[in-house]
Amino acid sequence: MSARRCPMGTVGTASTASTAGTAGATGVALHGPGPGGDGLAAFQERLRRDHGPVVPVTIAPGIGAWLVIGHRELLRLTREEGDFSHDPRRWSLLREGRVPPDSPILPMVGWRPALLYADGQRHRRMRAAVTDALDRIDGHELRRGVRAAAERLIASFAGRRKADLVAHYARLLPAQVITELLGLDTATGQRLEQAIAGLTAVNADSAGSSARMDAILREVIVAKRRRPGSDLTSALLLHPAGLTDEEVLHNLAVVFVMGRQTTVNWIATTLRILLCDPAFRSSLAVGHLSVDDALDLVLWRHPPAQNVPARYATRDLELGGRRITAGDMLLLGLAGANQDPAVLPDDGTPVVGNRSHLAFGAGPHTCPAQDPARLITRTAVDTVRHRLPDLELAVPESELTWVSTPWSTRLAALPVRFTEPQLPHADLL
Repeated sequence: MSARRCPMGTVGTASTASTAGTAGATGVALHGPGPGGDGLAAFQERLRRDHGPVVPVTIAPGIGAWLVIGHRELLRLTREEGDFSHDPRRWSLLREGRVPPDSPILPMVGWRPALLYADGQRHRRMRAAVTDALDRIDGHELRRGVRAAAERLIASFAGRRKADLVAHYARLLPAQVITELLGLDTATGQRLEQAIAGLTAVNADSAGSSARMDAILREVIVAKRRRPGSDLTSALLLHPAGLTDEEVLHNLAVVFVMGRQTTVNWIATTLRILLCDPAFRSSLAVGHLSVDDALDLVLWRHPPAQNVPARYATRDLELGGRRITAGDMLLLGLAGANQDPAVLPDDGTPVVGNRSHLAFGAGPHTCPAQDPARLITRTAVDTVRHRLPDLELAVPESELTWVSTPWSTRLAALPVRFTEPQLPHADLL
């Protein structure tokens, strides 16, 4: 993990290599320092200009992969399961023992018995259970719960007239919501949040954090087997698909590891743009943009997960003018594909109300949790707008810092100040 200021100059190391799948391959480094904020768009443009729609990259020193940033190529990658498998056990570098067992990327790309790592019928069986469990969420109840939690968080820092909207708000709110959805008590939810945060940091403790997360979820599953409730854990355990306890554990892990950090990023990025882009903020204030329009523009320009792992070539083939070898890893370059000139208007501006972006993926593995994620994010942003109407950035935008992993670039902090918080009556919090 690394933090850095925005904007950045050069990023990574451009490669002239024609292959990315072999150990030790060189390519554009997705690990280490990278662009933040609006610098991400320029970075994607350079990748497309220098490498085309399929880019040789490294996700750790000596660990090569392909980053697919062409819109057409990414759709093929996500839709043709016969050519591109989700199962990391096909990854040639892993099969050949060329990925260190303590590599910090393994908790995100190592195989689990979960829908993200399965193809065909096995994927459909687990996805049906996860989708049905998520569909049981009452949207009205979820909105009320998110708003109440958001107002409590705002009240906790309102007296200081300043806050870090990443640490004090965006990072805490999804964790509290997830705790309730899973049917966890507060203490267990806090332990799970700490473990997930460590796993997604992609550092030396990621493997340990992953083990702690699994242990916590096992405790929860044992408890819910004994006494099921009206929560997502119980819904998965009782689903007719007959998921094993291990499958329930790992599907919960996938949904909420991916969902937690992307929701944090979506909230934080939307708030940053509201603070830093006067035209964006004005359009929202006067009703030219709805909150949902604003959220979609953020998904087009700054998707919460820029690069999503992974697919594995099942045979030698060609993609975007590149020769892909069986067993190569391919990453979904969602940020790059959203900027592909082939799918944008001539001026490069996404159309308001257009949800054909790829921020949630595409094909059979499109994110199943996008509706609750949108509801959480919309409510989080709307609550800040109403409760802190005179909110402003407390530092120059150029001083904002960013955290990088191979999968995403996110705000390290969003320091703000305000003078007149509009809090609800204390007995409503």
